[in-house]
Amino acid sequence: MSLDQTIADVTDRIIERSRERRETYLERIGRAGEAGPVRAHLTCGNQAHAYAGVPSDQEALATGRAANIGIVTAYNDMLSAHQPFEHFPELIRKAARAKGATAQVAGGVPAMCDGVTQGQPGMELSLFSRDVIAMAAGISLSHNCFDVALYLGVCDKIVPGLVMAAATFGHIPAVFLPAGPMPSGLPNDEKAKVRQQFAAGEVGRDKLMEAEMASYHSPGTCTFYGTANSNQMLMEFMGLHLPGASFVNPNTPLRDALTVAGTERALEITALGNDYRPAGEILDEKAFVNGIVGLMATGGSTNLVLHMPAMARAAGIILDPEDFDAISSVTPLLAKVYPNGLADVNHFHAAGGLGYLIDQLLNDGLLHPDTKTVAGDGLERYTKEPQIVDGALTWSEGARKSENDKIVRPASDPFQKTGGLKSLTGSLGTAIMKVSAVAPERHVIEAPVRIFHDQDDVKAAFKRGEFTSDTIVVVRFQGPKANGMPELHSLTPTLAVLQDRGLKVALLTDGRMSGASGKVPAAIHLSPEAADGGWIARLQDGDVVKLDAVNGTITTDAPLADRQPVTPDLSANSFGIGRELFESFRQNASPAREGASNVV
Repeated sequence: MSLDQTIADVTDRIIERSRERRETYLERIGRAGEAGPVRAHLTCGNQAHAYAGVPSDQEALATGRAANIGIVTAYNDMLSAHQPFEHFPELIRKAARAKGATAQVAGGVPAMCDGVTQGQPGMELSLFSRDVIAMAAGISLSHNCFDVALYLGVCDKIVPGLVMAAATFGHIPAVFLPAGPMPSGLPNDEKAKVRQQFAAGEVGRDKLMEAEMASYHSPGTCTFYGTANSNQMLMEFMGLHLPGASFVNPNTPLRDALTVAGTERALEITALGNDYRPAGEILDEKAFVNGIVGLMATGGSTNLVLHMPAMARAAGIILDPEDFDAISSVTPLLAKVYPNGLADVNHFHAAGGLGYLIDQLLNDGLLHPDTKTVAGDGLERYTKEPQIVDGALTWSEGARKSENDKIVRPASDPFQKTGGLKSLTGSLGTAIMKVSAVAPERHVIEAPVRIFHDQDDVKAAFKRGEFTSDTIVVVRFQGPKANGMPELHSLTPTLAVLQDRGLKVALLTDGRMSGASGKVPAAIHLSPEAADGGWIARLQDGDVVKLDAVNGTITTDAPLADRQPVTPDLSANSFGIGRELFESFRQNASPAREGASNVV
């Protein structure tokens, strides 16, 4: 199957607009690759410091010529998805030693949980933690003692930050090792129902807590298809995982076997061997286009529209929101995983999973088949399925038909003909909307706005019974420059209740929603943001706004040019729960459409 013309055109546009930046990047990592790790040239004192912590490997490190793996880990047991990483380093060391090589934990990076900070002041550090992770990984690798890096991370900002670091150290090969999703617990739709009942005052906190604990119940990624699991999809579509690695449960023989295999493969792709695969060459324009196709075909997280431009810029590539929109227009939605459907990622994996989707999209000409990956050349490898046969890990032909067409479908019979995200452009700026879980009759919402500067004020107005007619709820001064762009996911139950009461409601914000954003229309990432002089700062209560995800527009007839922008007191965003430390991040963040980053 020849490559779809739109996919080809978008790829060409990305290549052309990125040409100068990408050429400079490749030249830079080429020089770094030629210099190689400097440990052989370190002074004796330098080397002694680097090897003192690993007595059993000191001789191999000081005198041997085998590869040394640098492990960058986001382990903590605050995140269920990262708790399994506690035991990965020793598994990696043993696998490396069995091949005559060595492995060291180069460093740890912070990893916060948005599920814990959702609706709390700490969420205002969440987006910027991505840049901190990239910088912390950079410090980890700055000792320049490593021939390849293994990155241990799963969740929302962690994988994007680690990819930014992998691209920055693009002369070093990079393999990402996931931990996998927790086994299925309370169905996600039942959990969401209890949340709405609590928001409406129909059940008490005891029932809410019971439902939450039954849903988030063990080590592993949360099982809904939010940002964490969208990250795992992305790493597979972009060739940074081993094939089929994303959704294997933690603490199982297959999970451990994939970790060992990832270690062994990492040793094979260093500059010391014959299959050198530096991360910067894998992270090319085609890989990012493939990642966007995967995002659209699976109805993935809106947060990736924010993260992927930052990830790409670290590799010398410029992505625009229009690229996502154009790719969405030709990519069919092939998966229904909560919040787009009732299934969780375990059900999705069992029904055919990523291997099935990649096979379908390759056959439909929607993916670049010739990309370089950590597993070898060509994305067709990622249609294979890992299995343990007679005690050994092997890859066999993956699913060629859906085991449940309510969860995954072939490209010839998709859930819908276009992808899960839509770019909106008009008199208020540029925003995006996730439409894969929104009913078609709600893809166009025109209503008077109600203005808020804090999500808690929205919930308070709801409790006072103030929403009695069709309303577009505007929550502004939520962008990166204003308060770090926290997710506003705690508004979802409130807005869903209003929608279920028969009102036409939508959210318009320069902030973010969760990767699990669902059935309520939400135009998010509005750029320019209010704190940067955006038109949203001139809206007033009662102005009529139209959000049109069919035609991709966001408009108002209000006389915005005749008004002065509102300038509220945002000083409270500058202190408490560590926010003092991030003032420079807020001041210097790039626009949301460019990734809202300080470091790329």
